[in-house]
Amino acid sequence: MPAPKINYQLALDKTLEQLVRENRRPRLLLHACCAPCSSYVLEYLTQYFDITVFYYNPNISPEPEYRHRVDEIQRLIRELCPSVRFIEGRYEPERFYEMAKGLEQEPERGLRCHKCYRLRLEESADAARDGGFDYFTTTLSISPQKDSAVLNAIGKEVSDLCGVPYLFSDFKKRGGYKRSIELSAQFSLYRQNYCGCVFSRR
Repeated sequence: MPAPKINYQLALDKTLEQLVRENRRPRLLLHACCAPCSSYVLEYLTQYFDITVFYYNPNISPEPEYRHRVDEIQRLIRELCPSVRFIEGRYEPERFYEMAKGLEQEPERGLRCHKCYRLRLEESADAARDGGFDYFTTTLSISPQKDSAVLNAIGKEVSDLCGVPYLFSDFKKRGGYKRSIELSAQFSLYRQNYCGCVFSRR
């Protein structure tokens, strides 16, 4: 019998309702993939958390593309929510290519992507633990091209190992993706036409 599908938006709702009841404002480390995907998530979650954006994306190539995306998310933070802090992780594309060995021909949303999610979430979890954060999560689930069930399952596994709670989410729900497009237009954000790696670019 297949496992029941989890509504990750409802899981997030319950967490946020509990925070409001307890009058708590925890520290959240938010792994961000790019400025457009981060826009709605920041608008939404800054109501409930003190957020630090963690930019760790060794999959992005070439390097000028990576740098452009870093600049854009920093500009978005300055203009949308200047109280949010920003940490840039190491840019280590060699680590991504090592992970992707043997998976070069995998389709988008396949095993290579799932391993890439894990790579980025493991690094985010380590940063959250080392920084004493109360939660960590990622903006990746806002994309219609990303499997939120896989992302949340990996987040839970990584959370169990590092000891920092993972904030379950499916940010594309309730018009989240649509709102990210609106905010991208409002702030004239660069919207890339591929996820980031050389394989998705092809």
